[in-house]
Amino acid sequence: MTVFTSLDPRMDPQATTPVPVVQPVLAVRGACPHDCPDTCALVTTVENGVAVRVQGNAAHPQTAGVLCAKVARYTERTYHPDRVLQPLRRSGPKGSGQFEPVSWDAALADIAARLTSIAARDPQAIMPYSYAGTMGLVQAESMSARFFNRLGASLLDRTICSAAGGEGFAQTLGGKVGMKVEFFAESRLIIIWGSNSITSNLHFWRYAQQAKRDGAKLVCIDPRKSETAEKCHEHIALLPGTDAALAFALMHELIANDWLDHDYIARHTLGWEALRQRALDWPPERAADVCGVPVEQIRSLARDYGQCFSSGEPAAIRLNYGMQRVRGGGNAARAVACLPALIGAWRHRAGGVLLSASGMFPVDRQALQRPDLLAGRTPRTLNMSTIGNDLLADTSPAFGPKVEALIVYNSNPVAVAPESGKVVEGFARDDLFTVVLEHFQTDTADYADYILPATTQLEHWDVHYSYGHTDVLLNRPAVAPLGQALPNTGIFRRLARQMGFTDPCFADSDEALCRAAYGERVDFNTLLDKGFASLQIADAPFADGGFPTPSGKCEFFSARLKAQGLDGLPDHVPNHEPWGRSGAFPLAMISPPARNFMNSTFVNVKSLRDMEGEPVLELHADDAAARGIASGDVVTVFNLRGEYVVRAEVSPRARPGVVNGMGIWWRKLSLAGANVNQLTSQHLTDLGAGPVFYDCLVEVRRADTPGTSNAASSANTLRASVQLQPVA
Repeated sequence: MTVFTSLDPRMDPQATTPVPVVQPVLAVRGACPHDCPDTCALVTTVENGVAVRVQGNAAHPQTAGVLCAKVARYTERTYHPDRVLQPLRRSGPKGSGQFEPVSWDAALADIAARLTSIAARDPQAIMPYSYAGTMGLVQAESMSARFFNRLGASLLDRTICSAAGGEGFAQTLGGKVGMKVEFFAESRLIIIWGSNSITSNLHFWRYAQQAKRDGAKLVCIDPRKSETAEKCHEHIALLPGTDAALAFALMHELIANDWLDHDYIARHTLGWEALRQRALDWPPERAADVCGVPVEQIRSLARDYGQCFSSGEPAAIRLNYGMQRVRGGGNAARAVACLPALIGAWRHRAGGVLLSASGMFPVDRQALQRPDLLAGRTPRTLNMSTIGNDLLADTSPAFGPKVEALIVYNSNPVAVAPESGKVVEGFARDDLFTVVLEHFQTDTADYADYILPATTQLEHWDVHYSYGHTDVLLNRPAVAPLGQALPNTGIFRRLARQMGFTDPCFADSDEALCRAAYGERVDFNTLLDKGFASLQIADAPFADGGFPTPSGKCEFFSARLKAQGLDGLPDHVPNHEPWGRSGAFPLAMISPPARNFMNSTFVNVKSLRDMEGEPVLELHADDAAARGIASGDVVTVFNLRGEYVVRAEVSPRARPGVVNGMGIWWRKLSLAGANVNQLTSQHLTDLGAGPVFYDCLVEVRRADTPGTSNAASSANTLRASVQLQPVA
């Protein structure tokens, strides 16, 4: 049983709301905060005020006591010797990593003075930058949003992960909605599309394995032969950016063989005839040529999927974000989202598709973020995926004021944002005032003017939703904050007070914010008692239609997109950088997550870094042989955006023509001070304005090959034509 004492203001004498003091306890219930669909329930064992072990909560059905290797080592992260535990002020050049300790009072006074001066000219010159370093609703988007709304700062379009796929699903199904993850265990066919579930969705994989033991067929669609692909019955190694073509070929075969639930289509879909005509333009032979896969693989998958309808058995698709990180990612997600309605898969609780469950959660973001604090102002919105360009842009009528101040929290953009050469150049500006809230001195923190110490998940309150299941989780602080660290909420409260913001909402406690996140929609007493509460959602939510679209139907045709001047139907949209075997940059590159990191989080945890080894580039044997490359060679991967020095691994995981730059490593922990994002571009997706990390052409040479730079230079004209040529 978790035990807490009363709140004690001595933990933060300047706070308007006290910080909880935790007495020695046997176990404290919490939640994993990281960017993963599983959102595991945690139990932290505390002895004499010290967290000694973090485990999965066995009482939570989705977690079932099991954690990934990363979070199982969470105490190593919290008590890491390099943890930032006091405010730091830059004492050397930007990027040098040179800082000196400073008091909270001095740091906040200077930060407030700088922001006040900039805001007096135009508050839109101040830019927040954050993402999913924590997925918690309180520490990620409550007090910080209130602060920036009150200030009138630029708004941030948080696109860097799921914007394209999310928009595709919103236009087709009405939002990030789908089947319940636990019912995959009952499916007879599971298509794992664009996901290495063993690495990034471990608890879904448990359900998939249960279905497999019961006779289900598992098919993995992924350019890379991932750990998940190895354990499926079939692996379809398509080229990056060709997923929509594959989806249309499946539709073609469903139509040609009449594997269609005509009743479901007639009653619960919109735009069938138009979609049917488009699908008939995609015979398997055409898709096989575009996707770079055998035509029989496409026919076989279509047959398996269609025969689930014929036999009345459930077929399910687990779609993840890998397939939407290309120019046509939004349209690809739309095309895949159409498939379950064609065979009536939604009639079964074990049928349908799941990309994200986050749209099912009744979060009261108005209460958390308080957009009323904008007081009628409409600040500009900047896209986090183009931060490199934005930091280098000057004032213009279209862009607005030049970015003069940047406050970064829950993110490490110098490592994770695309085209990082430009990101670094922007962060290195002497006239850019940068504040970073962090646990460690990351690549981004090296460019800060101030680093402010933030608490980890074991040290603060929060409440969570999930994008992989339908349970709400509560996180209680297990230990008192280390050193002078404060929760994000506490930092923004203090900063608001320093800037003279007296609005009562800045006095709300973290526990009050946890209660406000769902209001009366979720029983907070259940959260306090159990640590989690399940949403009341039908087992088969769309068995009789009822999609959260304007029509209430699965919208094959979107009138909303048509009104924007876009195609109302999904389509195959070729990459910005279409793959080909000729030219200066003949290899497509994808950059899947490293198994033992969470994006750039955990890279500095030595036990996990030892497990990961070092940054590697996987190449197919044919591509390696053509370049005289062997496993263990140091190679240079390059295009006109930059170059990346990395260790080569000749691997059956790579398909011909595609290299896999495994990441994301911190730049300063790589071989030559750059990571894979040195090569990715700031192009955006067709829907959702998301990044295109997997839409990237490169060449690879051994690092000791003469003329590597000359090769990049000589390809300049061709590369420019690839970038600027209109794509049909």
